[in-house]
Amino acid sequence: MSTQTPAAPAARRPADPIPGRIRAKRPPRPGTWISAVIVALLVLGLANFLVTNPVFDWGTVATFILDVKVVQGVGWTLLITVLSMILGTAIALTAAIMRRSENPVLRGVSWAYIFVFRGTPVYTQLVFWGLFTVIVPKLVLGVPFGPELFSFSTRDYFPAFWAAVVGLALNEGAYLAEIIRSGLNSVDKGQTEASKALGMSNGKILRRIIIPQAMRVIVPPLGNETIGMLKTTSLVLAVPFTLDLTFASNAIANKLYAPIPLLIVAALWYLAITSVLMVGQHFLERYFGRGFDDRTGSPAAKRSRQSAVNRAGTTPKDSLPEVEL
Repeated sequence: MSTQTPAAPAARRPADPIPGRIRAKRPPRPGTWISAVIVALLVLGLANFLVTNPVFDWGTVATFILDVKVVQGVGWTLLITVLSMILGTAIALTAAIMRRSENPVLRGVSWAYIFVFRGTPVYTQLVFWGLFTVIVPKLVLGVPFGPELFSFSTRDYFPAFWAAVVGLALNEGAYLAEIIRSGLNSVDKGQTEASKALGMSNGKILRRIIIPQAMRVIVPPLGNETIGMLKTTSLVLAVPFTLDLTFASNAIANKLYAPIPLLIVAALWYLAITSVLMVGQHFLERYFGRGFDDRTGSPAAKRSRQSAVNRAGTTPKDSLPEVEL
């Protein structure tokens, strides 16, 4: 009598938790691979050009990327950017509210401000603010056409740094005013009417109802304007202000007679700061876009929401077959 070991049972595929589901396959897309190969070849060629070209002088770039003057220039550039955006946003919010006012005088003043500062180049405006102490050498407080009570020299209280900040802020405020106005107008008027019916004042309606919802529309262009402001600070030499990143790198380049490596140093710093600003803009957009755009959620979050709906048992058991991609 021969003994035979029983054959091992064949491995079974796990049962599909959703019977009847259609397993669809994506069609082949050769264009994706062809474009990937072309882009890879272009990237390799560009990398070879950057590495082998002696004009770029990467040794000099590595030497001065953390130079004291360059790092100080980065700090001054960031300070000018932050202060100009804060002041410009406050000016823009005021101008946008004035444009929405029922008072024709306020609307006219706001329109004139936006017209002048959007219609003239920022470089021209910075030159003007640099000459402000020449145009207005002294400010006087007193009785009109009468005796002077108090006066001070503008040269003592309006240095080049503040001239650069004020010039950039006033120019930026004119652009941001239209952005903020469009954001405020994007909120349905019915919410204002409902808030007034509840007895809320106009100021509270603006702070609690309109502005929080308008931020979803305001934040993306506001982030773009902030990045643009960072790069516009390279024009403050017109004031003249000589401590920013662009002037610091140019000063070193003039001493070494090596403009291209120092331009690369400045460009790398601008790219690094811009990358940080873009990340911050992304999170702000996702925060203020909650409940408006489902695309802001990750695929895992979407699956978890669908799983929660399935576990709740509120959908019929014999639902339409799902398509798995």
